[in-house]
Amino acid sequence: MFIELDKEKKKELLKTMHLSRAFETKVNEMFMKGMIHGTTHLGLGQEANHAALSAALCEGDWILPTHRGHGHFIGKGGSVYSMMAELFASKYGIDKGLGGSMHMTDTKNYNMGSSGVVAGAVPIAVGMAFALKKQKKDNLVAVCLGDGAFNQGMTQESLNLAAVWQVPVLFFCENNMYAMSTPSRKYVSGNISDRAASYDIKTITVDGNDVIAVYDAVSAAQEYIKREKKPCFIESKTYRWLGHSKSDLRKYRTKEEEEYYKSLCPIMRYEEYLINEGIITREYADGIQKECEELIEDSVLFSEKTRGDILTIEEAMQYVYDGGSRI
Repeated sequence: MFIELDKEKKKELLKTMHLSRAFETKVNEMFMKGMIHGTTHLGLGQEANHAALSAALCEGDWILPTHRGHGHFIGKGGSVYSMMAELFASKYGIDKGLGGSMHMTDTKNYNMGSSGVVAGAVPIAVGMAFALKKQKKDNLVAVCLGDGAFNQGMTQESLNLAAVWQVPVLFFCENNMYAMSTPSRKYVSGNISDRAASYDIKTITVDGNDVIAVYDAVSAAQEYIKREKKPCFIESKTYRWLGHSKSDLRKYRTKEEEEYYKSLCPIMRYEEYLINEGIITREYADGIQKECEELIEDSVLFSEKTRGDILTIEEAMQYVYDGGSRI
């Protein structure tokens, strides 16, 4: 099913991108100030993927983000209040304060959750897609992975099984050029898309800093998956502005490289496109940015007020998966 990208939908994409940018910018600031603890993995610069992936999917289509999943959580319709509260370990967080930045589940919005295990979600997605096929449901599962995760054995096994079983799964590879501190050119042999295609899987390569291009690619992929009853693979070439995690000082790459990719900012490019097309004005774009930043500030105030509201051990034990209950 193709979801038309009309003017209102295009405006929604911009808002999602700004909301993702504002959320992660604030999270980075708070970690630097010691306001929240633990660790986090930010996807600043990858907002085109955060907005376009879920927007091009249909009701009932699932996603499984990576540990760099804040933007995808927002893109799937998740509340920034519940996500921010989760970072503050509040019981009002999306997972009652038990999951933190890397482990957020939002099943009511068809987000099965992120994981700190590199490529850990890939075989789970294939299993979910197999279940949808057995249930004869016309939905798919979109699983996010990075260029580093592509080399994991479980990813290769999952690609093979998805092709053999012909299950409705979309492998969405956000190739941001680095696995932690190692550039992909030093550990990926050949081309990622070509390697995925070797499993007899349809592949699409797209500019991951162009939200319209990503949206079109995902739309084409979901139509193909549902029509042909086969998996599809998208390689979205993008770039993360910050380090692998909050403690990464990025000494392994040059400032010139970073500045070049920042000049390809997906939000800046998209705003220019919308203004040139007469869909929005500069004032409208600035207003959306301000609105999103204010919303994130409000979510921080809420989270700070409730950070002392944590589960007791007895309450927390109620959410331990025992085969019959889950969050």
